[in-house]
Parts: sequence; C-alpha cells; structure tokens
Amino acid sequence: MAKALVGYRVAYDQRLMLEALELRRRVADLEHLVDRLQRDNDQLREDLRQPDVVGAGAPTIAG
Repeated sequence: MAKALVGYRVAYDQRLMLEALELRRRVADLEHLVDRLQRDNDQLREDLRQPDVVGAGAPTIAG
C-alpha cells in the first residue's frame, strides 16, 4: 500500500527525488505557517475577550 502511495520504481530518478524533497519541505513550511496563524488568531480572540483596562478610565464625549 505504501509503495502505491509513494510510487514504487526500481530505478530512481534524481530529479523526482529532489522535487519530492522540495515539496515535503514546502508542505512542512506551510504547516508551520498555519500553526503560527492559528496561534496568532487564538491570541487575538483572547485579547478581544479581555476588558479594555487602559481605556476604562478615559473620559468620553458624554461625560
């Protein structure tokens, strides 16, 4: 089954191996980016849930 997914070949083509390595690196980079963006998004959501302590004592137009 694994051979069918990877593509079993007796003679290895160096170009295909390098391309597969490059694609694996790119996928890993994209996975790290998605993880970082999810953490940033979670932090922003958490920040929005926190009360605005800095602006709490600021005067408003109404008084």
